[in-house]
Amino acid sequence: MTHQLADPVTAAPRAGPSRTRLPGGVVLLTDRRVARGGLVGVVARAVAGGVRWVVLREKDLPRAERQALADELRPLLAGVDGNLIVAGPDPLLPTPAPAGGRPPVALHLPAAGPYPPPAVDLVGRSCHDRAELNRLTTEDYVTLSPVLPTRSKPGYGPPLRAEGLARLIRLSPVPALALGGIETPAQVRACVEAGAVGVAVLGAIMRAPDPQSAAAALTGAFHQAIRQQPRPLTATTEGET
Repeated sequence: MTHQLADPVTAAPRAGPSRTRLPGGVVLLTDRRVARGGLVGVVARAVAGGVRWVVLREKDLPRAERQALADELRPLLAGVDGNLIVAGPDPLLPTPAPAGGRPPVALHLPAAGPYPPPAVDLVGRSCHDRAELNRLTTEDYVTLSPVLPTRSKPGYGPPLRAEGLARLIRLSPVPALALGGIETPAQVRACVEAGAVGVAVLGAIMRAPDPQSAAAALTGAFHQAIRQQPRPLTATTEGET
């Protein structure tokens, strides 16, 4: 009897607007207020350490300044076949469009809305409980948080821990990233074991004295954990070889 192995990293999304691949691995959330050495420099070093997905937050900035950041970050990621996701409904697309065409429109939206999400290339949603998962419509992925207590949002919770994360992942109709307080390789492995297709981190890289080494350690832990995961099997007809 033969088996077809499913790939836990490239799980297909449900039907929706996505026309690009889904985020996975180590996803970096930005925060210029804690970044050591400047936001763009930290992101560049994180990309050198293996990060391929970045979520641009900085929602308190004037739009022009936020647009300028997006314009600086996109080429860093494009050079390694990575992607920038913009937090909020404004995609911050470059004007005019670059010679190679417009980049994918990827947004990450809060649990509060808008609903339904814009029909763009990729949409993620922040979720924290079953009720918020039940509100999903055409989103492509979710973040589930907080997994652990987090310095960026002290008192926010209660934390899901590994058990709560696994429970919500089982309920989610789309692939899930674990978010909140994830700072060590062991914590990354625990999230993968709970079923997450990736981990979204902020302080572990933004605050790190060496963002490249921090990113490499977390990315390495993720890929090692994926390799060690038992893969679900799809059996063919009994007796086939």
